[in-house]
Amino acid sequence: MMKKDKYIRFDWAVKRLLRDKANFDVLEGLLTVLLDRQIHIIDILESESNQQDYDDKFNRVDIKARDSENEIIIVEVQVTRELYFLERILYGVAKAITEHMALGELYSEVKKVYSISILYFDIGKGNDYLYHGQNTFTGVHTGDHLQVTVKERDALVQRLPSEIFPEYFLIRVNEFDKVATTPLEEWLDYLKNDYIRPDTTTPGLKEAREKLVYYNMTPTERAAYDRHVDAIMIQNDVLGTAKLEGRIEGRVEGKAEGLIEGEEKGVVKVARNMKKLGIPLDSIVLSTGLTIEEIERL
Repeated sequence: MMKKDKYIRFDWAVKRLLRDKANFDVLEGLLTVLLDRQIHIIDILESESNQQDYDDKFNRVDIKARDSENEIIIVEVQVTRELYFLERILYGVAKAITEHMALGELYSEVKKVYSISILYFDIGKGNDYLYHGQNTFTGVHTGDHLQVTVKERDALVQRLPSEIFPEYFLIRVNEFDKVATTPLEEWLDYLKNDYIRPDTTTPGLKEAREKLVYYNMTPTERAAYDRHVDAIMIQNDVLGTAKLEGRIEGRVEGKAEGLIEGEEKGVVKVARNMKKLGIPLDSIVLSTGLTIEEIERL
């Protein structure tokens, strides 16, 4: 019975299991809870940023799905901080819009895109574990929200820009520290602690209890998964050291951007030390997020 209580991390499930149509119900559950409406995934779309291999860096793992409303949902899991994170998710959404609009199509064919980022790093200041952003046009003097006339099914209708423009969800996993009492909190408990209540009725999690069990994997799959978890632990330790060094260096430099600059320098310092110890380049890449070219120049 105890064996059944160990579940596969979500970032690994995204890479290996949730792309399988038989497991869509797990991802559908998360999206249903997050978007507060029933989501049915039709298929998983190809994306240049889809990552399948163990040797991929941990800084991005994503799924791009199309739902029954013909809308596009990008789910991204990111373990380590990236300097230009906001710019990249904006680019990813823009690319999804243009990729799925054929040349010559009317603008009415533009697809609504939802960008969902599951983050295991400190993106900045904020007290909540879930942030939601969408476009609205607000009157500067009146404070009202503009409704735009659009043509839909051969009729003119009023629509809010938020019904057309992309929406962004940022889930800050490490900021979650509550006792899970709601479906969303249960999902956060799984994302952070790999825990699922035995009596859960939360969409997706009751399916995950059957499909994301660690001991259901083959010995080969478990070995690969264990290497993945070990690499993440090493990486977090390396980045934790770099962050500490960055804080010290930032205080010494006495400027607001000192922490970020110091943290980057700390990562380089750690990578240089790992290289001196003869640690293989691919391990240094996985642990620091630097490229092979950057490491070779150290």
